[in-house]
Amino acid sequence: MGSVTARQVFEALARLPARVWFQAAFALVGFVVLAVLGFAVIAAVALIGLIVILVFKARAWLGALLAGRPPPQPPERTPRRVTDVNYVVVDKKDGDRSG
Repeated sequence: MGSVTARQVFEALARLPARVWFQAAFALVGFVVLAVLGFAVIAAVALIGLIVILVFKARAWLGALLAGRPPPQPPERTPRRVTDVNYVVVDKKDGDRSG
């Protein structure tokens, strides 16, 4: 079996009937439409989720604003005990492989 050149491939494609070309074109258009719709569905779900989150946040904020109570705050920090530690930096030489 010899190798097939690009010219032979193009000649074989040129001999295909028009029906095959139309089917290939419609399949390509269908594939693009499905890809766009799939992306649109993913984007729509993300947008709906974002809108739901923002609505709940806005309701809580507006409710607190109209009720006159302060917005919820994070809990107060508890004091921590800090221990002072001294560190020693040891310089290694390039040839030193110990440690």
